This record gives sequence, structure tokens and C-alpha cells, in this order.
Amino acid sequence: MATTGANIASPVVSGTTSLPASSSSNASSSLSSSTGSTLAGNFQTFLTLLTTQLQNQNPLDPLDTNQFTQQLVEFASVEQQLKTNDQLASLVSLQQTTQATQALGFVGKTAVVNGNTTAMSNSQATWQLDIPSTSTVNISIANSKGQTVFTGTYSADAGDNQPFTWNGRGNDGTQWPDGQYTLTATAADSSGNSVAVSTEVSGTVSSVDLTQSPPLLSINGQSYTISQVKRIGT
Repeated sequence: MATTGANIASPVVSGTTSLPASSSSNASSSLSSSTGSTLAGNFQTFLTLLTTQLQNQNPLDPLDTNQFTQQLVEFASVEQQLKTNDQLASLVSLQQTTQATQALGFVGKTAVVNGNTTAMSNSQATWQLDIPSTSTVNISIANSKGQTVFTGTYSADAGDNQPFTWNGRGNDGTQWPDGQYTLTATAADSSGNSVAVSTEVSGTVSSVDLTQSPPLLSINGQSYTISQVKRIGT
């Protein structure tokens, strides 16, 4: 029996059992509505459904050309997306390997990172301050328990990487033990306007935790990512 010119040629061979028109229509509707989840979950399932639909279409009412084309386009689109996802996963894996290799190269070197917690050793702790304009700087230092152990005020000119060294003595003259200390700095210019002060700390990279993504560098007992490293020394 001939088909209309507007319809796609039917691949049905003479003698093949055909489904009723309503069954073909329902299969097409079901396939279209579930295309996204079916394709994403299993390509083989999609191909099986599409092949079965083509084999069992009604010769009197074959699959509409537009529906057939739409399903093929959806299939190709999702297939391409899944391939893209695989490629992205490969790129992520490559990037993680690169980060791990780079991180391992930092072990034993002195790194300067953005941060305000450093280790006092031999009664000396040093921070570096970035001060954008001549200001009066207020310093507050706390120990690992959060207890304030020192406060002070001094005048500073504008400049980056200005060292501030503390000898471990509190305002009452108490000598505090070596350990982790956190510095907080605020500043105001000659007009009393607040000035943002950023702090940096430096120390030797003692180890790298490769189980984390990105890897974490251990500096003065604190963990930092590679992106927080501003400078590397010897």
C-alpha cells in the first residue's frame, strides 16, 4: 500500500506484523516525553525504543517526519552532551594532577600567603601588613584559645609587605609561650576614615594534603590552598 509523500518511507518489510495506529502514536508520545531521562540514563534503551518504534509503525500511518527528526536531534544532542561531560571530567582530572604536582613542589620552600595566623617561635612572630595610605594602625593579637594577649597602636606609612614583629610579651609584661597567634589590624587615616589593612604570613611548607581538592599546603600549622600563595621563596 502506498504512503503519502509527506511521510517518511516506511522500512516495514512485507509480512511484518504492524501495531495499530493508536499504538504507534502512543509509543511516539511516550518516547518524546521520556527522551531526556532515557537518554541520560541509557543510550541502549533509547536505541531499542526507537528501533522498535520504526519496526512496528503502522504502514497506513507511519511515523511523522517531524517527530522522527526531532527524536534524532534530541538523541544527537544528549549524546554530544554526554561526550562533553566525559571530556570535562578528563580535564578536571588533568587539572587535579597538575595541582598535586605543583603543590608537592612547594614542600620545603618558604611561602607567603594571605592570612593572619602564624606560629611564634623562639619568642618571635612576624606578620606582613599591606597599608594603602599613611595611617594609625591598631593591632590586636590573640592566642589559639581566642584570648587577647597584646594590643597596640603605631603610625605607619603607606606600603605593602610591611613587617610587624611581636616578641611575645603581653601588655602586662607576661611572656607568652610559642604557639599559634592571630593578628587583627585596623587603621584610620589622618581624617579618621577607616583604611583597609590586609595581612600576610610566611612560613615553610611542611607538608601537602593531596586528599583534598584543591590540595592543601601546611604552613605554620595552618592549611592553605595554592591560590592563597602570593610568593614563594627558597
